[in-house]
Amino acid sequence: MYRKSIEQLINWKKRLNKKPLIITGARQVGKTWLMKEFGRIYYKQYAYINFDNNDRMARLFSGDMDIERLISGLQIEADCKIDPNNTLIIFDEIQECPKALTSLKYFYENAPEYNIISAGSLLGVALHNGTSFPVGKVEFMKLYPLSFFEFLQAVGQDDLLELIKSYNFELIKTFKDKYINLLREYYYIGGMPEVVSTFVNFKDYKEARKIQKNILLSYEQDFSKHVPGNIAPKLRMLWNSIPSQLSKENKKFIYGLIKKGARAKEYEAALTWLCDCGLTYKVNRVSKPSLPLKAYEDIGAFKLFISDIGLLCAMSELDVKTLLEGNKFFKEFKGALTEQYVLQQLQTIQDINIYYWISDSGVSELDFLVQIESNIIPLEVKAEINLQAKSLKTYRAKYNPPVSIRSSISDYNITSTDLYDIPLYLIEDFNNIIKL
Repeated sequence: MYRKSIEQLINWKKRLNKKPLIITGARQVGKTWLMKEFGRIYYKQYAYINFDNNDRMARLFSGDMDIERLISGLQIEADCKIDPNNTLIIFDEIQECPKALTSLKYFYENAPEYNIISAGSLLGVALHNGTSFPVGKVEFMKLYPLSFFEFLQAVGQDDLLELIKSYNFELIKTFKDKYINLLREYYYIGGMPEVVSTFVNFKDYKEARKIQKNILLSYEQDFSKHVPGNIAPKLRMLWNSIPSQLSKENKKFIYGLIKKGARAKEYEAALTWLCDCGLTYKVNRVSKPSLPLKAYEDIGAFKLFISDIGLLCAMSELDVKTLLEGNKFFKEFKGALTEQYVLQQLQTIQDINIYYWISDSGVSELDFLVQIESNIIPLEVKAEINLQAKSLKTYRAKYNPPVSIRSSISDYNITSTDLYDIPLYLIEDFNNIIKL
């Protein structure tokens, strides 16, 4: 299975002044596999250390931060000789040993020759709860579920992926039925590596759904194990409300849909926990499309998505019959699946900031507003063949953006010099298509 994040790791390895790298992301998005695969291919060996329930490593890091002493202990634990020039040191579930997290500072300052990469599914939660952190001494990389392009490669559609990369839009149009069928498949299967691998091996939708249910169950178990008792019930209610939140025409998150009379203050800690561990993503509203968008965000108005479209289908109990009913699949939940899909693809693009926009009157809502460097790009999403983008028209008339995008299952087209129709199956590469 290929992950394009491996390219980021290669670039990290090449840098002379690199810092220890921390990979964040939801549980089961493939962080452990990615670290080991990177070590296997690009180093002579890797020294893998898992801190989960590891008393030996807890004792090792409870002492002083003498690098020579730590390396000696790590060599014994990993059962390999650590050569700084040829060995990748992997710290997995590093949030379980706060002193190991702190040690990254000392490795960077006193022994920068060691290549160290680490990960933690609940690292964001641990940091939010006050775990000591080596500020400025580490680098970060986020890992998400497989994108649609990665899914194409995983299911053996390399030729179709290469065709996309050729930007031969006429030939792409010839095979659009194949892309649309694979896109429906991706909506159902999603990008969780174990689910994709199971589907590739068995071509069984029911088996894939079983794995999705197991992943969701493991998340529920995390709620019980790691969340304070007074927060856990609210967290479950918030988490389970997400499909109904996204099924609304206006997808702004409404606390009253969790339960009647619910208020933001009651659920603030639960929402923070879900976002910190990567299970949910907040997309905030901006009041004005000006640079930087961050300065104009309204943190009280947001849409809430989950980590993976396949898991959203599983939570919503969408069955495989719906998948087989042609383009009806794209319309389910008033386009909620399509918005979830587009967000998931946008997140895989480096150095992008994602928001949404609502007009002052509240009549027009633009699905996404993205910032790449100094470019602010409006993006309206349609669930099927529908180019009546009224909100985008309103936005364009008011702000006259240099580039605008509509995304649906319609063919690629440049309607005018600044309005692009980009098929949903190409949206992951929109920044290269419009040549920013």
